Order: sequence, then C-alpha cells, then structure tokens
Amino acid sequence: MSVSTTSPFTRSELMNAFQAAENEVAAFFGSLSAEEFVLREGDAWTPAEHLVHINTSLSAVARGFGINRWLLRLRFGRPRQPSRRFEALVDDYNARLRAGAGASGRYVPPGEVLTGDERDRRRQELLERWQRVNARMRAALDHWSERDLERIRLPHPILGLITAREMAFFAIHHGPHHVTAAMRRLPRFR
Repeated sequence: MSVSTTSPFTRSELMNAFQAAENEVAAFFGSLSAEEFVLREGDAWTPAEHLVHINTSLSAVARGFGINRWLLRLRFGRPRQPSRRFEALVDDYNARLRAGAGASGRYVPPGEVLTGDERDRRRQELLERWQRVNARMRAALDHWSERDLERIRLPHPILGLITAREMAFFAIHHGPHHVTAAMRRLPRFR
C-alpha cells in the first residue's frame, strides 16, 4: 500500500492516510464480482468476511478514539516511550501474525452463505458501512491533539497497550492488509 511508503505521523498525515486506505479498500471490494465477493477457498475467509472484519475492527478503534481522553489515561496509563514509526508498528503486527496471533471473539466474522441478489445487497451494505465507520474515525481523530496521540494509550487485542498514534497506524494499515489477504485467494489476482 502506498500509505506505508509515506510513513504518516502527524494528525494531518494520519487523516490523509485514512482517506487513502478507505479509498483503496472500497475500490477493491467494490470491483469484485458477486461470485468473487463470496468465494471461499478452504478455511480462509471470503472477501465478504474480510470486509465484515475490517468494519468491526475499525468501528472498535473509532469507539476508542471517541472516549474521553481523561478516562483513557486513567484506565490505561501513560506510555513509557514515544510512538514507534508507522513501519515499525506494521512490522511488529505482521511478526505477531506470523507467530500465530489472529482475530478472536467478536472480531471473527460469522460465516455467511449468500446467494443471488443477496451478494450484491450485502456488498453494498458493507461498503456503505465502511464509509460510515471511516467518517466516524476521522471525525473522532479530528478532536485529538498531537500531544494526546502520544500521551494516551489504547488496548489492542494483539499488540497490547499502544499509543493512540500507534492505534491510528494500525487502523490505517489494517484495511489494505485485508485487501492483500483477500486478493491472494482470488484466482484473477494470482
């Protein structure tokens, strides 16, 4: 993804990177045929399930950014070190995935069997939700200062307690990461 080469850091750069990631995800999932959208390869998630997962994940991140910062600091404490760079956070996340970490609980999409017109309706519904969740995330982030992005921690199910800036990095990386995962399993992209 092009965002990783620009290494977003400031709030303004994060906002731009969110927009770019949102567009990349929407363009990919919107380009799939109805059959591709629900194609299952072995035990892997379908593209539809990837989109459900990234909607759920980004919604949780947006909720976290919407919580009063004083309460977050009280609950999760202050970081002991400054935020890593975007690439370092992505490298750490990918290393943990390679070591066996993965989605669990509410972040695992329920298996859906969609037929005929249901496929297109579901894709449209999920893409509209993607736009809403991204708008909510950008609106929440817009109220954070550079200082708060460094001073407040949020919990991540795989990475543990990370700075708010690092959580934004994760959220920017996560959607395109699932685009890549879905592409690997679709015959047309092999």
